Amino acid sequence: MVTPADYLNTPAQTLEPHLEKLADLFRRMEQAYDAAAAEYGFQCEGCEDNCCLTLFFHHTLLEYLYLYQGYAQLPAEERRRLQQAAGQVNRSLAKAEKAGESIRVMCPLNEDDRCTLYPYRPMICRLHGIPHEIRRPGGQATRGVGCGDFDRQCGDRLYIPFDRTPLYLEMAAMEKKLREELNYKEKARLTVAQIIAGFPA
Repeated sequence: MVTPADYLNTPAQTLEPHLEKLADLFRRMEQAYDAAAAEYGFQCEGCEDNCCLTLFFHHTLLEYLYLYQGYAQLPAEERRRLQQAAGQVNRSLAKAEKAGESIRVMCPLNEDDRCTLYPYRPMICRLHGIPHEIRRPGGQATRGVGCGDFDRQCGDRLYIPFDRTPLYLEMAAMEKKLREELNYKEKARLTVAQIIAGFPA
């Protein structure tokens, strides 16, 4: 079976246009998030509900390759450290799953409460934290809540519209174009730890 790792050696001239468009989308995501957060007066300063402890799954080849772009620029010693950390996270999660337990484990990219690959972090890491909405086909909106820290700071505030739909649709269109160009048809469902563990040291 073909995996995202099979595309790590794709020629730069093939990937760069796609990754540049993703970088631009990520900048606009952050601008939209920051604008909504500023209206609430919300500031993410770290808390016990740390989103780096949340088990997020990532589904796009585009984000996988973008994360690798940042990873590949790290010194070899730092890459080895991340490999070790990712392996430990994966073993802990596998052990808990086998035991039928639910645990929270720190993302291997988190070092001293800072993301090692912050400029390259996936989409959900950029948008998590404040209330939002997603509009399904037909226009029906599904509302998502803020994180625990948001509730503590701003839980009494009226909802400020933050529609993720256009951002998601643009991401989906970009992912479709990349997959068509590379002829990649498999589904992806990976944690950051699984992604990092699949990267070459």
